[in-house]
Amino acid sequence: MQPIFSLKNKRALVTGGGTGLGKGIALALTEAGCRVLITGRRIEQLQQTQADIGAEKCEILQADILQSQDRDRVIHAAPDLLGGCIDILINNAGNHLKKPAKDTSDSEFELVMQTHINASFALARAVYPQMKKNGGGSIIMLASMASYMGLPNIVAYTTAKTAVVGVTRALSSEWAQDGIRINAIAPGWIESPMLRQALDQDAARKQRILDRTPMHRFGQPSDIGNAAVFLCSPAASFVTGVVLPVDGGASVGF
Repeated sequence: MQPIFSLKNKRALVTGGGTGLGKGIALALTEAGCRVLITGRRIEQLQQTQADIGAEKCEILQADILQSQDRDRVIHAAPDLLGGCIDILINNAGNHLKKPAKDTSDSEFELVMQTHINASFALARAVYPQMKKNGGGSIIMLASMASYMGLPNIVAYTTAKTAVVGVTRALSSEWAQDGIRINAIAPGWIESPMLRQALDQDAARKQRILDRTPMHRFGQPSDIGNAAVFLCSPAASFVTGVVLPVDGGASVGF
């Protein structure tokens, strides 16, 4: 069964690939045989991830996906860096805003939407011609538990991640005829420096999260990476328009 999950000779662009979930996804893709190009704003983190993965498998390019010129530069540089057109796009880059709705300004709201929706859609649209010419491809969007739940104090993030589901469904319906599959992954609470920083000072919140997660533990970045490998592999050749929770059961637990 192993070859059906193989990504050998595939080429992927992973945004926000220097840390956290993006790094976990990039690592899993390369372990499945894929060559990756990771982007992000902080070159030091990109270089560290490249060193961890191996320069022979991982290319890096510093870029801010909010900037249209940076997006264009990445799309045009990718084929040369990867040795061929993009087969897989992982729209992972994102930002967060924790603030009561009554205090969230228009500009703050718009910045979160621009990052998760506008920039991700722009990148998907930009890789479409390459993928269509190649006979197909796979695009992964990053959704969230906030795509399913009403969580307080993150109205902009919740709105953006809910919109990710809509984009996934719309594009999957429109581009299936071109052999392009679009799916989303909805991570639960995943171990990361950011999560530890948030919860180490809030033992009660940490316990609440674990109590509502049937598997009673946090996930690992590799859990998200392995889900991405599946969705991008031949094993998922008839899967499109899906939002896959990887959350230890948190979205259905009681």
